[in-house]
Amino acid sequence: MQTSCIYLRYNTNMCGIFAYVGKKTNAAQIVLEGLKKLEYRGYDSWGVAVVPAVILGNPMGDSRIDSGQARMTKKIIVKKQTGKIGNASVSDLPASQLAFGHTRWATHGGVTFANAHPHLDCTARFALIHNGIVENYESLGKHLKHKHKLQSQTDTEILVHLIEELAEKYPTEEAIRLAFNQATGLNAIVVLDNRENKIYAAKTGSPIVIAVSGNDSYLASDSASLLTVSRNLLFLADEEMAIISGGKVELKNVKTGHVLPIHLEKIDWEVTGSDLGKYPFFMLKEIEEQPKVILSSLNLSEQVKKLALAIKNKNIYFTGCGSAYFAGVSGTYLLVNVDQRRSQAVIASEYDLLKHLGPKDTLIALSQSGETIDLIETVKKIKMLGVKVVAAVNVLGSTLYRMANEKILLGAGPEKSVCATKSFTAKICFLILLSYSLAGKEKVAQKLLVKAAEAADEVINQKRKLTILAKRLAASRDIFILGRGINSAIAFESALKIKEVTYRHAEGFAGGELKHGVIALVEKGTPCLVLAPNDENYDASLASAMELKARGAYVVGISPKNSSTFDLWLPVTDLGIATIIPMVVYAQLLAYYLGLELKLDVDKPRNLAKSVTVK
Repeated sequence: MQTSCIYLRYNTNMCGIFAYVGKKTNAAQIVLEGLKKLEYRGYDSWGVAVVPAVILGNPMGDSRIDSGQARMTKKIIVKKQTGKIGNASVSDLPASQLAFGHTRWATHGGVTFANAHPHLDCTARFALIHNGIVENYESLGKHLKHKHKLQSQTDTEILVHLIEELAEKYPTEEAIRLAFNQATGLNAIVVLDNRENKIYAAKTGSPIVIAVSGNDSYLASDSASLLTVSRNLLFLADEEMAIISGGKVELKNVKTGHVLPIHLEKIDWEVTGSDLGKYPFFMLKEIEEQPKVILSSLNLSEQVKKLALAIKNKNIYFTGCGSAYFAGVSGTYLLVNVDQRRSQAVIASEYDLLKHLGPKDTLIALSQSGETIDLIETVKKIKMLGVKVVAAVNVLGSTLYRMANEKILLGAGPEKSVCATKSFTAKICFLILLSYSLAGKEKVAQKLLVKAAEAADEVINQKRKLTILAKRLAASRDIFILGRGINSAIAFESALKIKEVTYRHAEGFAGGELKHGVIALVEKGTPCLVLAPNDENYDASLASAMELKARGAYVVGISPKNSSTFDLWLPVTDLGIATIIPMVVYAQLLAYYLGLELKLDVDKPRNLAKSVTVK
């Protein structure tokens, strides 16, 4: 049935994209395996498209096929499904040397078979996958609705029909380029044409990474999925277009069509970091990798020392989203406690609080992926004000990494679980190094981090206590976490972890706010985690715990010292202000075991995706 474009809804996608073109004939299987590595980026639906080839003199499937002999004449064949990939198979798709796939996280446009990618034009000549928002989809679609049959509720489908229309007048490359330039918004597209043995890709927003190995070329939306292919990768920049064939990449400016030089970047991550190994879930694996991550952060010492000298006389602002923002809040406490330096943390989407900045200021942008759209947009605006931008990011070659004036690569390694664990800790380690370096005490920070690695390992060994606690909390409707000073930021982050993984209501509060409304939520048996390090707030934290217990709360104390007020004591090593590291590891593990107790997929929580690349 023909659908009017005027009723389409935004199909904003934060997706995993994977593509292959080369000499191998199992392209569909290669793409499916690539999508499995990227599913953390979206898992509402998935799809794979292949371009079958009629080979002159060779039956399809013969391993001796030379891609140069392929004559692309058949319609593109698509297989797609809603839900997670799981044990899905593409064995029913024909042999092919050219395929791509998409795993979708939908924010607008329902999770339906029709809305799943890839999308085809009317004749199945073109297939398209997309990450982003075509903001002007309605105006683009008005002149298409009478001529084309639209199958979905997506803005994505408009683009493939627009390419189909333009291809009546122009060669494929030019049709794709012209169509892409007509779309407004931040977008990344990948296109197949059944008449050509090529992949076309263009972007103005979301990441696209390309790897070449011999006569085979691969494309993905995340560098980690390509590490087994090559460590020398091409990161597509905004307003660039790539034309990819077996073992060959041509790069052009998508606005002008002019040829551009190719610059490769080397990735040094361990390939094993992308695999589960002995672990049942990536979340547990990444939690248990944290002692190693903490120690590896010491490698940043000299770089952070130089950064501290460069920004010593600047006003410092932190920005990020979600866990990265809470790391920034921790940074404000670290700077004021260690160096008596005032700073401010601002949620990246709240640009109004940053638009007054100028050349005397430094913005430290914190991110795991380096692709978070709210952060990227704010950084773009901030740079136009002459502000120095420092990126503390975990992904080499990411958009934020390339945009920043100064780059701190956190080096936590690939983080596949949707919920941030080791990347959060890596940010905290960087901020500890920075605060002590600004105070000229970098040696103190280094000693603290060595002890923090040991303390994190001790927390990880408390698994039995945490599994028992998770069983007790499984029936709880609400969970509250209280902290004072820097631990208020850790309370916020702890609550976020529990919410993300368990879908239970969890809230973090500054301990002093307890009597200002929060205590009204406490009932008999309500679990309350009290963060009570051995600092100047210790007595006040215990007082809050007593007030909670007097209202019938089940009080869990996370502290270097036990107290009769605690119904359960979770011990941590006293590391001064760095005690926040083992404290947050407790929260991560509790979220993990509570998620298991509730029989949930802790790596892929509902409605969430790892990299938020659209608004």
